[in-house]
Amino acid sequence: MAIEHFQATAHLQGGTLVKVRSRGFEFTLDEPKELGGTDTAMNPVEALLGALGACQAIVASAYAKLFNVQLDDFWVELEGDLDTDGFMDKADVRCGYTDIRYTYHIKSSSTQANIDEFVAFIGTKCPVGDSLMQSVNLQLVGVVHEK
Repeated sequence: MAIEHFQATAHLQGGTLVKVRSRGFEFTLDEPKELGGTDTAMNPVEALLGALGACQAIVASAYAKLFNVQLDDFWVELEGDLDTDGFMDKADVRCGYTDIRYTYHIKSSSTQANIDEFVAFIGTKCPVGDSLMQSVNLQLVGVVHEK
């Protein structure tokens, strides 16, 4: 079994602005003004949608030739439903997404049969999609209190 270890650091910059770093790369997340942020970047749940779409696109790129699919263009539109009352502690509802929907846009001269088989496969190999659909052990392993 080839288990790879990935890691990231999310560092609060002030307010709701967060810098996320991994392997020397960095991006910023924030919240919209109506959720207490300054609206200078996408928020974490938007980034989650983006990560899912990016993962699906990467799988599509990696496996297209295996399915005899010529990808001239590929993109994913995603949307999700989330009750912000859970996050804002206004109601006893879950904080996360209840539904995520996505649409693949594929520009290709390949046959519809190849495209259909290819599309069915993409969802089986996307690690982000798998992490969302399956139970993941999420655990706090410690707290470092600095003074």
